[in-house]
Amino acid sequence: MVYADREPSHAGDRQMTKGQSGLTYADAGVDIDAGNALVDRIKPAAKATSRPGVMGGLGGFGALFDLKAAGYKDPVLVAATDGVGTKLRIAIDTGHVDTIGIDLVAMCVNDLVCQGAEPLFFLDYFATGKLQVEEATRIINGIAKGCADSGCALIGGETAEMPGMYHKGDFDLAGFAVGAMERGGELPHHVAEGDVLLGLASNGVHSNGYSFVRKVVELSGLGWDAPSPFSEGTLGQALLTPTRLYVKQALAAVRAGGVHGLAHITGGGLTENPPRVLPEGLACEIDLGAWTLPPVFRWLATTANMSEPELLKTFNCGIGMIAVVAADRADALTALLQAEGETVTRLGTIVKGQGVIYRGHLL
Repeated sequence: MVYADREPSHAGDRQMTKGQSGLTYADAGVDIDAGNALVDRIKPAAKATSRPGVMGGLGGFGALFDLKAAGYKDPVLVAATDGVGTKLRIAIDTGHVDTIGIDLVAMCVNDLVCQGAEPLFFLDYFATGKLQVEEATRIINGIAKGCADSGCALIGGETAEMPGMYHKGDFDLAGFAVGAMERGGELPHHVAEGDVLLGLASNGVHSNGYSFVRKVVELSGLGWDAPSPFSEGTLGQALLTPTRLYVKQALAAVRAGGVHGLAHITGGGLTENPPRVLPEGLACEIDLGAWTLPPVFRWLATTANMSEPELLKTFNCGIGMIAVVAADRADALTALLQAEGETVTRLGTIVKGQGVIYRGHLL
């Protein structure tokens, strides 16, 4: 595994002089000792995510993974990268950083599984102006939890301390996930007219639309520490509910047979994401009366006087993942997913047409 330089640089960058007194790298704002301390702090969390295929440990120049040891015979690799957007701003402003790493992992691995791939390993990029070891440990422990809960290994990462690049207290995160599937197992596959749409519940806004969310909170006049108007706890805590991980449940359904496609409902909401799994000439017909709009979305829509079409193309609206399944497998897969802990809603069917066709209303 790799947790490398505090600042992406050549060793020569450290050879700075200040007369006879000697200017150190720490004088320039980069604390190598703090970086080393962070690596020591996160080793147990990273080790806890180990899985078959992982080779080596922290400290190398690269991270190794053995696909054969992971059980693959003729694998196709799938890669994904993402961040968590301006949800980071709420985490930074409130100091609640323990779960933002789960969001980072979820945004990557939930995309991988939509291709039919099992997430194998994950790398993170954590950048800040001044490394705070305690805070960084909490963030990366959250990343490790997301990895463990989705069955992939936290195999490495980069901690970049870059003075002058970030305002005091700010940081940024990016994630990179690699998965695999046996050749011929890719999704979407054989999506056809009459297939059934099964919606898996979200637990909130997840990690998309937060520039809009922050604007709505500003319009409301509420602070992050105000009581949440739609749930228990503070508003900041409610809006930091981490993105759900759908990996193990979705893979169980895929392996059971009958899943033709999976759509992760991210940026673009329910309007833009389901069509990504459709062949030309087919559409998703969705009954908006099949589920109840969760309170957080109703509050956002009401506060911003948001139209229903705008709501549907901005947020997940309570559905975080959609499975397109064969009609004769819909009941069995619903039962399987429910046994895996999912709240499953039969949203509608695949019909002739284009894009998403809505029936009924959410608002």
